[in-house]
Amino acid sequence: MSNRPLNTFRPTETLELESGLSLIPRIKLLLTIYRADRSVSPIDEWKFKRSLIDYIKLSFSITVPEEDLEIRKFKFLNKRKRGEPVARGRLFVHELGFLEKVIDYDVGSGDKKFLEWRRVFVEKLDGIELNLEGTKFKLNVAVPVGDDFEGMKKEWEEINAFGARGYQRSGRMQPDTIVLKGMPSRWFAETRVSSKPSMLVSHTIISALGKIRNLHVAEDNGISDDADEGDIVSGLNCKIVVRFETHKDFYDALKILSGHSLQKQGSRLRADYDVTWDKDGFFRDARHQIEERKRMPGRGVEERDEGHRQHSRVSQFSSEEGQRKRFKE
Repeated sequence: MSNRPLNTFRPTETLELESGLSLIPRIKLLLTIYRADRSVSPIDEWKFKRSLIDYIKLSFSITVPEEDLEIRKFKFLNKRKRGEPVARGRLFVHELGFLEKVIDYDVGSGDKKFLEWRRVFVEKLDGIELNLEGTKFKLNVAVPVGDDFEGMKKEWEEINAFGARGYQRSGRMQPDTIVLKGMPSRWFAETRVSSKPSMLVSHTIISALGKIRNLHVAEDNGISDDADEGDIVSGLNCKIVVRFETHKDFYDALKILSGHSLQKQGSRLRADYDVTWDKDGFFRDARHQIEERKRMPGRGVEERDEGHRQHSRVSQFSSEEGQRKRFKE
């Protein structure tokens, strides 16, 4: 695990974590596909993938493996109105080494140059038309919210300046909590003990990103905007809500989590998780926590308040007890 400050990492660099995990850089794009003519022919996902991969290679000299491009057509296309999308998908670019030659990472401007390159890349892809054997389809491209760090930063700054939902702000807002969804449960479980995510393992891994005040771990059976209901299998993924000690730790952690994927050492397995900042005050809403404990079984949710532990006995995550303390799954 690296001892470098997080704010010194470039967007194209990998960050090593504990438990054989690492954060690898990525460009993630959400795709929406429309018919560009009056044809009612169904979209062939495989042909569309091949056509888009060839276009990206020809236009940008970027090779995208087939597994990094997902295209899924909507159900009951015959019932969809003209002008409605016929398919959606996700595009990942993980091999970003070529940007080291394209972008001059001088001090203080490397991030801006990377964002400018991504912006141009998205603009050139957005709106293109692909002809599949006489049937034309139009592609709309967007950067997801969780990969747009500057957009999230602007959002909390606007809430701080103008207040949320039309109400006058009651004080300066400095967000400190991150929400991670789509993390593989087994990667955060105690080996040979359980396949369910563990507080101890989760704390060990995420503490590499900053000092933790609160941590919440639960099974994630929700459906994201780019997932289909049939793809959700209970218990495979977990949701992690982490509150950092300071806004700076939150800021640096969110910045590096945004635009990265989680990879397991020694394999090609990768988690292209979703990340955002907590706008709802998860840990500040005591009523929510009470209802959450009532609703969720004890095996499905775990929580810890580090700040409270400091005012009681020795923290259960201290160096003395960290190795012998085992949390019930």
